[in-house]
Amino acid sequence: MPDYIEGFSGFAVPDTDAAATFYRDVLGLVVKEDHGMLMLALPGGGHVLAYPKPDHEPAAFTILNLVVPDLPAAIDDLVAKGAEFLRYDGFHHDERGIVHGGGRGPDIAWTTDPAGNVIGVMEGSQEPEGAA
Repeated sequence: MPDYIEGFSGFAVPDTDAAATFYRDVLGLVVKEDHGMLMLALPGGGHVLAYPKPDHEPAAFTILNLVVPDLPAAIDDLVAKGAEFLRYDGFHHDERGIVHGGGRGPDIAWTTDPAGNVIGVMEGSQEPEGAA
């Protein structure tokens, strides 16, 4: 087996300047530009690559989930910075757009980046379930 030293994922955006502004100023991530692409530093380590694609079509799924300790407070902060939260048919959302898991999953809400890519924001702890 190869001796992997790192792994990361990536997604497309049509405008890296708009994406950098959103991921840095709205979501609060550290964003570095490298050869016309963006490296987004993720909380807890790791990163994800946002690369330019002029004919971009938004993904039909959540491309990134961010975990916060207090989801209502995070939603309020993000809305104050201009984020708008989605409401999906078939889910019950509260006034902030949060879907409460009720023990069947995490409390979660979804927003989009300027390219239309879906970002999930969910409540959780720093320690993953099952961690020793």
